[in-house]
Amino acid sequence: MSAGAEVRKGIGDSWTVALGLIPLGLAFGLLMTQIGFAWWWTPVFSIVIYAGSMEFLAISLVTGGVAPLSALLYGFLVNFRHIFYGLSYPVSAVRGPVAKAYGIYSLTDETYAILTSKRAAAWTQPRVIAVQLFCQLSWVAPGIIGALAGSALPFELEGLDFALTALFVVLAIEAMDVSRDIWLPVVAAVAGMAGYLISESQMLLIGLSAYFVYLVGRFFWQRAQGSQGEAGDQS
Repeated sequence: MSAGAEVRKGIGDSWTVALGLIPLGLAFGLLMTQIGFAWWWTPVFSIVIYAGSMEFLAISLVTGGVAPLSALLYGFLVNFRHIFYGLSYPVSAVRGPVAKAYGIYSLTDETYAILTSKRAAAWTQPRVIAVQLFCQLSWVAPGIIGALAGSALPFELEGLDFALTALFVVLAIEAMDVSRDIWLPVVAAVAGMAGYLISESQMLLIGLSAYFVYLVGRFFWQRAQGSQGEAGDQS
């Protein structure tokens, strides 16, 4: 099949996801300019960071004067899950250093969901890159439009900065609905409250770190329990 046909397949695979990215991109661009950034900072954030929720969080980190090392740790904790995405990424379909580098850079939650929805043999390089590029354009372009619209408004939109809080609330509810594990939100809430009581200014960093430690400890505990169960079955 020709490369053009594979590109069209990739766009067909991702257009529904792209439609969902458009309003978020518009909101991000509008929020950027309403907070005080020049419009051109929006594509800079969207291209350099390109991590969805992390871009919204980066606005607070930059405007709040968070130290670079702390911001780096925030980014690691928020996007740690991406390390495991590479295990299912159809890397065998992508050849060449430039294509592989772009594939790694542009791997997001949305593109990961698309690329793991079919067996690896179904993916070709043009199709994979088309999915990732189309999704990125569907985020970057609306962001620029939203930023230009925000900079053209003669007034400020009150309460728009609540978009970040609303975004993470929605993401948390969706994650709870998928996992059905009541302990995850409970531990997250306790970690957040503990972080607030320890240091209000460092609440997010402390809370995320505590939650990360819990997840790692839980993973190894469940793994040990599984190993003990297998040993018991064999005996």
